Amino acid sequence: MAANVERMFYVRETPWHGLGTKVQEAPTSKDALILAGLDWSVVQEPVYTGQNELVQGYKANVRDSDRKVLGVVTDRYKIVQNEEAFSFTDALLGEGVRYETAGSLQGGKSVWLLAHLPHEYIISGERISPYLLFSNTHDGSGAVKVAITPIRVVCCNTLNLALQTAKRSWSMNHTGNVKDKMEEAKNTLFLADRYMEELGKEFENLRKITLSDKKVMDYIEILLPIEDGATPQQFRNMKRLQEDMKMRYFDAPDLKDVGKNAYRFINAVSDFATHANPLRRTKNYKENMFAKTVDGNPLIDRAYQLVLSA
Repeated sequence: MAANVERMFYVRETPWHGLGTKVQEAPTSKDALILAGLDWSVVQEPVYTGQNELVQGYKANVRDSDRKVLGVVTDRYKIVQNEEAFSFTDALLGEGVRYETAGSLQGGKSVWLLAHLPHEYIISGERISPYLLFSNTHDGSGAVKVAITPIRVVCCNTLNLALQTAKRSWSMNHTGNVKDKMEEAKNTLFLADRYMEELGKEFENLRKITLSDKKVMDYIEILLPIEDGATPQQFRNMKRLQEDMKMRYFDAPDLKDVGKNAYRFINAVSDFATHANPLRRTKNYKENMFAKTVDGNPLIDRAYQLVLSA
């Protein structure tokens, strides 16, 4: 398990992001808190200098289970407890929610959960399973973020396209009336059916955009460029990545009947972005890849823009 992963769980089989501890059944939200090691709260306490002088305007976020200081924040910072995060997704998704993975990173400074939405979709003849990812930080470094991530079931590729017609993500700062902001998200943003409906329409549009083999090769070179002045090693590295992406377009068994079109290309890029081995695997590689599930993968979005401009 990666060094920054403090604790987490996953259900049955290793998920696409490769992080977690196996459990046999999808747990309830109460069970998920315990299995993920998130059954603790954050308390805010005053901050003092080494001379025992009160630091005005700041507080320390402290984990109550072990007294660990997770971060120092302004006194305007509002805590979103782990239990609130699970309650949020319960209320948002309603009956049938299944928690697939959850956990904490960086010693509890960052926490997240992944929930499987109750309904699956058949889009362009393929089974697409939507997930909701909720992430939060307790050290003041980031906002509360929620995102819908569609997974192409046959190969576990993430297809979280940034559509102009429907939002897939929402975030809020830890200031102001946090509870009202979360209620707003429940009421207005996460209509998963709307996003999935628009995604289905976009997939059909992408199937209609025919791509020649030369156009695909050109796009791959744009996405994975060899810079001027590259060293021989850098040249070889980028050629290896280009060949990897080509293989995922031209030779993938699950795409052989799709046709040579933009939908096939987006799936190949998604497969590459989700599963390809990096040139250098850092100790935080899996966490960084998983983070793109929330914010969106720039490589997939770039490919999406390329084919739309064809």
